[in-house]
Amino acid sequence: MLNEILFQIVLFLSNTIQTITGFAGTLLAMPFSIRLVGVEEAKTVLNLFTLVTCLIITIQNRHQIRYGILIRIICGMATGMLAGIWLFDRLPLQVMLKSYAVLVILVALKKIFFQKEIPVPSWMMLLVLIASGIIHGMFLSGGALLVIYAVTVLKDKQEFRATIAPVWVILNTMLMVSHYQSGYYTLHNLTAAAASILPLVLSIALGNFLYRKMDQKQFLKITYILLVFSGVSLFV
Repeated sequence: MLNEILFQIVLFLSNTIQTITGFAGTLLAMPFSIRLVGVEEAKTVLNLFTLVTCLIITIQNRHQIRYGILIRIICGMATGMLAGIWLFDRLPLQVMLKSYAVLVILVALKKIFFQKEIPVPSWMMLLVLIASGIIHGMFLSGGALLVIYAVTVLKDKQEFRATIAPVWVILNTMLMVSHYQSGYYTLHNLTAAAASILPLVLSIALGNFLYRKMDQKQFLKITYILLVFSGVSLFV
């Protein structure tokens, strides 16, 4: 019972962050959620949470979406995600996850302390998107690499948030199909998701309120700090 209550708190806090920035909620919540309720329940509930939250953000901010960039992101990440789902049971996952975490932390610290932009070839940015999809397919945690790409091509906080949100709507719908085929949608897991509706509604309301209070500089600073925490959380 205590674990379920703690899980609800984790859901509320992480989904507030997800609503503010359009990313990082699942990545921050996953390590703690797995320990509290197990892999299947954590992945099922967090995926549904993110899907609903980002669908609301997408509808509310549809006029700020950069559709050309969105299509590029979806194609790159979807390709990688299919590979990630296949690789999940075939690679040394902990080694890959730790290497990914170190990369995310280093890039985030660079963005915080050395803000001069370095030109990056387009082929390398495509590799970043594909790698993001691979990680998302394996761990539901590809958002950090996606953000590294997105902050380079989306300079406005409204466009950033509005364009990132539908990415998770599309990719998490794909994951929902994969979870269904894997037998994740049991009565227990669906009951846990239904019991989480109140934290979901409250976190979206609070997240939207806090988002409106931020200017562009504060938004980017929070984004980079969340990237650091996202990387650190992968060591938990």
